Formats: sequence, structure tokens, C-alpha cells
Amino acid sequence: MRSLVGNISLRSLRVWQRNRDVYFVTWKTNLVPPLLEPILYLLAFGAGIGALVKEVRYEGAPIGYTAFIAPGLLATQVMFQSFFENTYNTFVRMYYQRTFDAIVTTPLTLEDVMAGELLWGASKGTIGCTIMMAAISAFGLIRYPEALVIVPFSFLAGLFFAGLALCFTGLVPQIDVFNFPIFLFVMPMFLFSGTFFPLEVLPVWAQRLAWALPLTHVTRVMREACLGRLPADLGWDLLYIVLATAPVNLLGIHLMRKRLVK
Repeated sequence: MRSLVGNISLRSLRVWQRNRDVYFVTWKTNLVPPLLEPILYLLAFGAGIGALVKEVRYEGAPIGYTAFIAPGLLATQVMFQSFFENTYNTFVRMYYQRTFDAIVTTPLTLEDVMAGELLWGASKGTIGCTIMMAAISAFGLIRYPEALVIVPFSFLAGLFFAGLALCFTGLVPQIDVFNFPIFLFVMPMFLFSGTFFPLEVLPVWAQRLAWALPLTHVTRVMREACLGRLPADLGWDLLYIVLATAPVNLLGIHLMRKRLVK
């Protein structure tokens, strides 16, 4: 692992820059979905289910259901944007476009390329989250200035999900095999990480499993920030993400190097 870190340089930012430039060229298709997605979710869950469930109890106090799910939408946006960027899009650049083959003919190392991919995956999650925050803010569901901490935190969370995605990209033989990690890992986190209902309604054993999921901690940080409160025990959620991010990213780079270097 030391050799992996030692081979990463600031040149990895050039890979990030390359992906950013492509993103800006295709900005219309990248901007509209994350802007409209929260509105559709809020209409479906907030106006639909919210009409039946006016409020839920969270942290021992009642909270409007729409205000409860809004931070969950931000957290899942980070997960989806970062994870899909470093699975499908990274696989396309690696296997179909042969972009990595071209880049490694320059002074950049393979580790630089992977680090740049991870940075861009995290940035993609941050961009999606920020756009969604702007859309949700129009509904008056986010309190400022406390909620501003979500932006830098979304980059950290995005870096974790990007690293997790890169691990699967280093293992899957074909692009359609990504259906398995999405079904086995992403969708359970999407549904059972406190995004759409409080964890307290689950059985005790299910609550324990839910707290082992990284998205649960991301959701809690974003929900507390959206509610305008930053309790000290959020440090445990932050520590979970920090400690999990480094090894997942290093493992992702290792698996990609193992796959690409024959």
C-alpha cells in the first residue's frame, strides 16, 4: 500500500481536470436530472406519502415528513452520483474508450489516473448534492448557515462511495455485472439507512445492521445540518466516514492496478 501512495502525485489533478472538462461539455444532460430529481421525489414522497404521514418522530421530537426525507435525498444523491461515476463511467473510460491507455503514456502513473478518477467521483457527488440543495432550499426545507457544512462533507462522503465503486470496477469482468453490487449494496443502503423512515421503527437487529451502513451516517450528518443543529455526537458519524474512506480508496486503486497491469 505504501508504494501505491508513493506513486500518487499532484499530476492526478490533470485526470480530474480532463473529466471536469468533459462534464462541462455535456453539462445539459448532467444538470437537468439532479435538478429535477429532488422535485419529483418531494412530490412523490412529500406530497404523496406526506399527505398520509404528516410527521414522524426523530431524535425524540416530531418533524414534518417532507423535512425528514429532504436530507435523505441529499445523502442518496451523493452516493448515486459518486458510485455510478466510478463504476459505469470509469469502466467505459477503461475498457471501451481506452482513455487510461492513452493517459499512462504521459508522465502520469496508473495510481495518478486512479486518484484522479476518485477525486472526480467525489466531485461529481458534491456537484449533484449542491444542485439538489439549491432545489430543495426553494421549498424552505433547509436551514442556513448550518447546512453549508453539507457541501464539504458531501465531498468526503463522495470520496468513500467513489472508492467503494472503484473496488467493484477492479473486480467485475463485464459492465453488466455491476447489477450485482447495485442490488446487493447500493439499493439496501438507499432503502434502509434512515432515508425515508426513522430507524427506530425497525427491529433492534435491523437497527444494528443499518448503523453499520455508511449511508446511515452520511444521512444523519446531513439531516442534523438541514435542521440547523450540529450536536457533538455527529463526530462519531464523521469519524466513521473518515476511517472508512482511506482503506476503501487504497483498496480500489490496488484492485484497479491488479486488473490493468498484467
